[in-house]
Amino acid sequence: MTELWLLYTPVLFLIGVSILIILLLFVVSFFLSSATNTVDFEKLSTYECGFEPFGDARSFFDIHFYTIGLLFIIFDLEVVFLIPFVVDLENMTFFGYMNMLFFMLIILGGFYYEWAIGLLEWLPKKLNTDV
Repeated sequence: MTELWLLYTPVLFLIGVSILIILLLFVVSFFLSSATNTVDFEKLSTYECGFEPFGDARSFFDIHFYTIGLLFIIFDLEVVFLIPFVVDLENMTFFGYMNMLFFMLIILGGFYYEWAIGLLEWLPKKLNTDV
């Protein structure tokens, strides 16, 4: 039983030291922030950049660029999953080869679907302004 306690001693020591460091950082940050807590007009303004707000915040905003960005990230990650297939191409069995082809078909099917519904067009075919 004594030997088991010796195994946990370094872990408990590290946990204790980390808790002490966290508490010390909280206390120091509290005193430093209260010492420099000055309120001025610019800090309480809407934007701290110095410009007055202009225009309406509820105007129409086209998010098509962001959808294309998300599609790029999704397909980029899917292509990264092909790296293990390429690295082990010499030792790949028939089952591994079929698995890679099935994965490629899924990727190409998703790409064709996005292309068919027009998600990859920079200018949408029909802009719905009835909102």
